[in-house]
Amino acid sequence: MSSIKKTMNPLKHPDQRVGVFIDVQNLYYSAKNLFGAKVNFGNIVREVLAGRKLVRAIAYVVRTEQGDEKPFFDALYNLGIETKERDLQIFFGGAKKADWDVGITVDAIRLSPSLDAIVIVSGDGDFIPLVEYLRNQGKQVEVAAFRNTTSSKLVEEADHFMDLGEDKSKFLIIDRKHLKRKGPAAPATHD
Repeated sequence: MSSIKKTMNPLKHPDQRVGVFIDVQNLYYSAKNLFGAKVNFGNIVREVLAGRKLVRAIAYVVRTEQGDEKPFFDALYNLGIETKERDLQIFFGGAKKADWDVGITVDAIRLSPSLDAIVIVSGDGDFIPLVEYLRNQGKQVEVAAFRNTTSSKLVEEADHFMDLGEDKSKFLIIDRKHLKRKGPAAPATHD
């Protein structure tokens, strides 16, 4: 893989049809752990589109028993981001699971015939086979996530990577109370 590919932006033109697939849990925990902040999903969608035609923007979210996330889901909807919801699974012994990897993968493949570019908003290395498959189908595949918590291999495989941590004022909503209590967490890389 050449280093040129990693530094150059892929061809982005106004006629490209774009699908944006957002792994909310991945971004939420990355922003919380790295910066003590929340994610500005509206700005992310606007930036990854780069003036191109949005076909679908889908945020994959998890419902809890308390339903505290309802205002967040409504906010996404008001931004024009479709939500797909799944209940939080709680297993015997207290283990919890909230994984949308298969759902995101199936939707990206299912919608890919009507898209020119697919943007995966996640740093999860589990999406590497999806990126490889879509690129082999002739699709432009872009990834947007926080570099410190993104799989290096995922960054390599994508046609373009947008590091959301490079412009915190645009992509984060800082929780000032959290910063005073804890301070920013040390970065971690997940491969």
